Amino acid sequence: MSEFNFSPDLSSDEGRVSYGIGRQLGGQLRDNPPPGVDLNAILAGLTDAFTGQASRVSEAELGASFKVIREIMQAEAAAKAEAAAGEGRAYLAENAKREGMTVLASGLQYEVLVAGEGAKPSAEDQVRVHYHGTLIDGSVFDSSYERGQPAEFPVGGVIPGWVEALQLMATGSKWRLHVPSELAYGAQGVGSIPPHSVLVFDVELLDIL
Repeated sequence: MSEFNFSPDLSSDEGRVSYGIGRQLGGQLRDNPPPGVDLNAILAGLTDAFTGQASRVSEAELGASFKVIREIMQAEAAAKAEAAAGEGRAYLAENAKREGMTVLASGLQYEVLVAGEGAKPSAEDQVRVHYHGTLIDGSVFDSSYERGQPAEFPVGGVIPGWVEALQLMATGSKWRLHVPSELAYGAQGVGSIPPHSVLVFDVELLDIL
């Protein structure tokens, strides 16, 4: 496709901003690629629209093709979600058998790493905690330890699994929580956390504020 110049002049502000726009679009497509995405076709569509050229594909054809691809993506997402839910159930079932594991009626599982002796917070309290959160495969999605800064928040303002656990923890305690997806982010997921994910947290209750 000879109309594209892949060695643009990036020495000017305009050139760099233009390149940055392309980077942003490319990053969005990389993170959420439609099945069989064709970069040449994307560049052709972008160029035709930007230069005011007539579409090479009719609206009816575009609509039909978008529908097909959307259905494929929905089916793939549903299959991944079901697989994740099954993996989570299996993980929790095996984890519950481990020595030292406490399983609450809600399904929340925890093990005491350090037993504190301070007061226990209520749902209305503000707390200071350190935490390290992973998926069941060990992938880290959030960690105040890695940031080097404890977090402060209201007990009642976090995921249900944390709300329940924090009210059972004495200040100075450190627990490892195994949180079912229903007590975390459920079918929606959030950020780098996929839908139906069981979450594992090391939580250290530093203080009640």
